[in-house]
Amino acid sequence: MRVTIYTDGAASGNPGPGGYGVVLESNAGHRKELNGGFRKTTNNRMELLAVIVGLRELKSTEVAVTVVSDSKYVVDAINKGWLRSWVKKGFKDKKNPDLWRLMIPLLDKYNPTFQWVKGHNNHPQNERCDALAVQASKQPNLPADTGYESSL
Repeated sequence: MRVTIYTDGAASGNPGPGGYGVVLESNAGHRKELNGGFRKTTNNRMELLAVIVGLRELKSTEVAVTVVSDSKYVVDAINKGWLRSWVKKGFKDKKNPDLWRLMIPLLDKYNPTFQWVKGHNNHPQNERCDALAVQASKQPNLPADTGYESSL
C-alpha cells in the first residue's frame, strides 16, 4: 500500500497565530484531513508539525510513504542531508530542534520520501492543506506552542 501525506503550515505575522493542515490519501481510497493551530508560532514550525502529525497518523510500517510539501525548509533539510548534519552538530544555532527531534524517529520508522510542490499553484491537495492551516490559525482561544514560546 502507498500513502501520500500532503502538508502545509501557515502563520500570520510570523511569528503570530499559526496552523497546520494535513491530507492523507492511500491508494486504497482512504482519505483523512487533520489540522490544528497555536496562538503564537512561525510558518516553519507549522510546516514541520504538519509532517509530524501526518506521520503519527500512520498505523503500519508496511506502507510506502511520500510526504508532499511546499516547504523548501522541510524538503531540503531531508533531501539534501542538512538534517543529518544538524544532528551531528547537536542543532547548534539551528531553529526548531524540538520539532526536528520529534520528527527523526518517525523518519527512521517510516522512511518516507519527500517531494516539493510549488505552493499556491492550484495543486488541489496543497490548496486544501493551506485552507485547513489558515482555518486552524483563526480559531479562538488557540493553545500555546510551548516549544516556540519557551525559546523566547
